[in-house]
Amino acid sequence: MLRVGNLQRSIDFYTQVLGMQLLRTSENPEYKYSLAFVGYGGGNPGQAEIELTYNWGTDNYELGTAYGHIALGVPDAYAACEKIKAAGGNVTREAGPVMGGTTVIAFVTDPDGYKIELIQRAEDAAGGGLR
Repeated sequence: MLRVGNLQRSIDFYTQVLGMQLLRTSENPEYKYSLAFVGYGGGNPGQAEIELTYNWGTDNYELGTAYGHIALGVPDAYAACEKIKAAGGNVTREAGPVMGGTTVIAFVTDPDGYKIELIQRAEDAAGGGLR
């Protein structure tokens, strides 16, 4: 779950920039929060989802020192970075081999400052992450 400062802005980032689907939303007026669930699996059992939580009236959060990043497998990290930039996303580390290794990674940042690692995985060429 990620707490976000503007639910629609975050939904737009995860769907339009990272290519996820908006799976479902809910409102809780009594406790003043809204939820949106996004993911690549279309809500299929066994597929990971990200829960975006907007607490009404809170437009930013300190990310804290325990949070690292979300990691997404992609078939081609170089192409994913180009697609993300073309959609207005913020690539903070261009695609390239990880230091001391051969795995190709990249990093992007969502509108609330959360880091998302893209990991190039050949087995994802047939499905999964950002295409």
